[in-house]
Amino acid sequence: MSQFANFTTEKRKEAAGPLIKTILQIFERWKLNNGQQQALLGLHNEGTFYNWKKKPESATLTNDLLERTSYILGIWRSLQILIPEERISDTWITSPNSSTAFNGQSPLERMLAGHIVDLAHVRQYLDAERGG
Repeated sequence: MSQFANFTTEKRKEAAGPLIKTILQIFERWKLNNGQQQALLGLHNEGTFYNWKKKPESATLTNDLLERTSYILGIWRSLQILIPEERISDTWITSPNSSTAFNGQSPLERMLAGHIVDLAHVRQYLDAERGG
């Protein structure tokens, strides 16, 4: 069972706006295009995505979306800890990585495969780098 399964409908509605707004700000810092943002959020409907950009509080926080945003927030936070210089930490996600975890791909390329496990992989890599 998902760790988010017990979030009430009210709690999800209350959290939707601030959560989506924060995630979109992270995407902006990472300089991701709309297609990349949509893929990381697991959205297949462009209309829904653009509606969320205009009105973040209209988002529906499904378990899938909550899990994806949790990984994205964790990735961002880990980067802030590991690489305190924003200019560098914000570009790490799009830079090729020679670690065997990425085989020369950027972490973003791995995450764009579209599965939650790909977001988890990047998060786990960063957690390991932090020693956690």
